[in-house]
Amino acid sequence: MTRYAIIVGAGSGLSAAIARAAAADGFKLVLVARDIAKLAPMVAELGARAIACDACEPHAVERLFAVAERDFGVPELVVFNAAYRARGSIIDIDPAEVEAALRNNALAGFLVGQGAARLMLPAAKGSIFFTGATAGVKGFSGSAPFAMGKFALRGLAQSMARELGPKGIHVAHFIIDGGIAGTRGSRAVNEDDVLLSPQAIAETYLSVHKQHRSAWTQEIDLRPWNESF
Repeated sequence: MTRYAIIVGAGSGLSAAIARAAAADGFKLVLVARDIAKLAPMVAELGARAIACDACEPHAVERLFAVAERDFGVPELVVFNAAYRARGSIIDIDPAEVEAALRNNALAGFLVGQGAARLMLPAAKGSIFFTGATAGVKGFSGSAPFAMGKFALRGLAQSMARELGPKGIHVAHFIIDGGIAGTRGSRAVNEDDVLLSPQAIAETYLSVHKQHRSAWTQEIDLRPWNESF
């Protein structure tokens, strides 16, 4: 069957860099987003397949993996790159925003991880990667919902790695500890290496995927070289 990767939360920035790196490595691509119209240029560029899916909805995720398996077989790599950021004072923030952050960061990660594992386990191989953030290591003032979601995602990745690693599935969590060039209004040109290069991050994802199972990385922290600790 086709050697392919699924990227959930596809769009511009990091997910686009991961898609291009995977395509250059010979992967066919399934790009997943709620709104797939925005993916048309990348679909054309990479010869990818776009599938619309709300990763917070169990039935939608089940359908995603059923369609992917039917059309391509078992994925070699699944990347969960979706996120939802909610900001506000702990005394003022709308509980609905907190729920949305937990659903989009934690529940969606669980559903995608579960769906990927169900396909990969019979073959006893494959990689499931989760994109984390600084907020998964330390919470910031005014950003409790995002920290809650990212801490949960990190715990999910750790639990899955311990359960699935002995069964041949490589699960890893990537802490993106800093801003990424060209995303969320940041500078597209990374003049002083203040921001992380999305291409460099993508190369790391592919490198971790290729690791021999005798020396698997389960978590990696990526940050600009000149960032103060």
